[in-house]
Amino acid sequence: MNIADNKSVFVPCLESGDRLTRAEFERRYTAIPHLKKAELIEGVVYVASPLRYRRHGKPHSDLMTWLGVYRAATPGVELADNATVRLDFDNEPQPDALLRIDSAYGGQSSISEDDYVEGAPELIVEIAASSASYDLHDKLKVYRRNGVLEYIVWQIAEQKVSWFSLHEGEYQPLLADDGGVIRSQIFPGLDLDVRALLADNLALVLAVVQQGVATKAHQGFVQGLEQRRN
Repeated sequence: MNIADNKSVFVPCLESGDRLTRAEFERRYTAIPHLKKAELIEGVVYVASPLRYRRHGKPHSDLMTWLGVYRAATPGVELADNATVRLDFDNEPQPDALLRIDSAYGGQSSISEDDYVEGAPELIVEIAASSASYDLHDKLKVYRRNGVLEYIVWQIAEQKVSWFSLHEGEYQPLLADDGGVIRSQIFPGLDLDVRALLADNLALVLAVVQQGVATKAHQGFVQGLEQRRN
């Protein structure tokens, strides 16, 4: 099946399993305006299926709300929802959420002239149907290799949140404290009450991150970003 772009040049559709260069992947993706999500992982195309409410839509909203509280309190940090990321010539994911330090404040990614993220954001978040998802396999390896400093995967079927931190080229799990809270090593104050999240207690999740952004550690982080600002 072929489709036509606005110059009447036929462009093949994107199909899961296609093996493409990044340039060809972008050409086809751009030519399909109704397509909402497709990714290139290790040179292989993945086209998203329709998203379910409880398995994706609602948890995605909760995580974006949590991250949004942190972003609002942290000048120099930006949040994006389903933004395409150019990592390397074989990998162009579209993560559920990303948190990045603006390049003007010393961040490791940038925004291209054609409005894509280029390079590895400091934090990427994905919602996975289960531990069998490619989010915990091929994608994890890609994010690690490209220097994504922290990676969160919420596994819906298992009701489990895995948070990885990059150390000496390998991902190490960040563990919750006795209160069930995981604390980011890259973004001071970005604290996640995992028990509250899994119990659908969004009010407590937000209260915990609000406490995090009121700490001296977060204030020092913000001051440090401002000092690094170009």
